[in-house]
Amino acid sequence: MTGVVVSRAREAGAAPPAGAPAASERLRAWVSLAHCELPQQDLVALLSAAGSPEAVLAARGRITGVDVAPATLAILGAPPADSVAATLKWLESPANSLVTWDDSDYPQSLLDIGDAPPVLFHVGRRELLNRPAVAIVGSRQATPQGLDDARAFARALAGAGVTVVSGLAQGIDAAAHEGALAEAGGTIAVVGTGLDRVYPAVNRKLAHAIADHGCLLSEFVPGTPPRKWHFPRRNRLIAGLSRGVLVIEANLSSGSLITARLAGDQGREVMAMPGSIHSPLSKGCHKLIREGAKLVETAQDVLVELGLPARAPAPHAAARREASAAQAPLLAAMGAAPIDMDDLVRRTGLSAQAIAAQLTALEIDGLVAPVPGAKWQRRQ
Repeated sequence: MTGVVVSRAREAGAAPPAGAPAASERLRAWVSLAHCELPQQDLVALLSAAGSPEAVLAARGRITGVDVAPATLAILGAPPADSVAATLKWLESPANSLVTWDDSDYPQSLLDIGDAPPVLFHVGRRELLNRPAVAIVGSRQATPQGLDDARAFARALAGAGVTVVSGLAQGIDAAAHEGALAEAGGTIAVVGTGLDRVYPAVNRKLAHAIADHGCLLSEFVPGTPPRKWHFPRRNRLIAGLSRGVLVIEANLSSGSLITARLAGDQGREVMAMPGSIHSPLSKGCHKLIREGAKLVETAQDVLVELGLPARAPAPHAAARREASAAQAPLLAAMGAAPIDMDDLVRRTGLSAQAIAAQLTALEIDGLVAPVPGAKWQRRQ
């Protein structure tokens, strides 16, 4: 069904017949349909029957042979004029654009997912929409090590020319965007709100950086607030834009597992990074691996799995200091998993006061970090 609509729309867009609607009229028609908030399958059916967004709006109740509810046709008759005008005003900014099925640079990978949105709102580098991409997702309550891993993987993949896709959430998503911004491959943030809003607000500065150097994407009209059901819909686009999805830290109830499942359903590769058997944030990744996800330990593993050419990663700009000879035994005793003070005292034989002093120095040097549960974790 999707392919039929795209084909018809592109025929109309590529060679407009005499008397065809002006581009501004087509833009208004697409925006009006977006504001009608029709069920996806109904919008697909109507566009298939009518052939263009203008024809759908012009025909309204006169469209025949389409299996849609009468209430759907009634919605077409009254798109909110003030909201449509506000969106058209938003689109006047050179940085903002609408990407529709009849655009040549509509993301080709989305056409495979079965329910590709006819309209996408966009800010930033439009050329990223059709570059090879990998999604990196994970826990919002990530450990410092997980955040470091997400940044490092994203930077290495973007340095190899791969676009990193994620959802602008706190934790692993944000770290992945941050890592990718430093490299030419760039990053796409798919959000669950209108693009005139930033959710969560704590990521406002990051969202602005992505708008300037990457790409923000949403199927929701400007002004749309965050709603719970938006995020599973966003997740299908994160998976659909990508050749594969890499999960870095996820508990068993994480939304990242939804993205991974959607990726599998869409025929994408699913990859996961293993972690400590003692960490709840490893359980989701280990579940994926048991179910057939590819276990990855390096960015090169991801490139090989997806059949993409590998390049030498750029050196990291912020190298950490090495631990001193006096600090090395404590780091060795910590191991890779989070550990509390009592276990550190037991393993090292040092006093809690001496350990606390060393941990403070190691934290300043970026070698350890506190994690939830009054525990500490190595960052290398």
